[in-house]
Amino acid sequence: MWAVSDDALLAGLATGDPDAAAAFVRRFQRRVFGLALTIVGDARAAEAISLEAFARAREHADSYDARRGSVVTWLLTSTRVLAIDAVRPERLSRSDADALLTDIWAGSRLAPDDMSLEHQDAARLKLATGQLPPDQRRALGLSAFLGFSAAEIAESEGISIPAARARLRAAIQQLRVAMVHQRPGE
Repeated sequence: MWAVSDDALLAGLATGDPDAAAAFVRRFQRRVFGLALTIVGDARAAEAISLEAFARAREHADSYDARRGSVVTWLLTSTRVLAIDAVRPERLSRSDADALLTDIWAGSRLAPDDMSLEHQDAARLKLATGQLPPDQRRALGLSAFLGFSAAEIAESEGISIPAARARLRAAIQQLRVAMVHQRPGE
């Protein structure tokens, strides 16, 4: 019955249709929870973040603009912001950031029997990320998981803002190349 587009489900959510709301949550709950869990590392906190993300989606469904991205991108961006806010205190010491990033990078393990295409891509991304130089990997982690801006990365690393941006750009370029040229089984 709910084999409709993501946009249509969101429109149903905006109207307050309980069936559309249930279908919307079922469609996205694994991705939302998975992203929150990856960032916060705690199932209870990830569940609370997921609930908040869906509540915000319901509240702001009317403001969704398809020209700015897909429904899933919109929802996962909101989830990411909530999760980062949950783990990032006002000031994070370098050793705390190191420990948090180590836990995040190590925590995204895949079960051997879970070989869907989506999980193969995640495994390839994790492998490619592990091959980045440490300074690029750290900058990427600070940005992606802890929400640091280039200025905050620069301050944390004791480098200039252009150098922080260059590290992020280099990391993203290397990941893009690895994801395009590395195929499963290669």
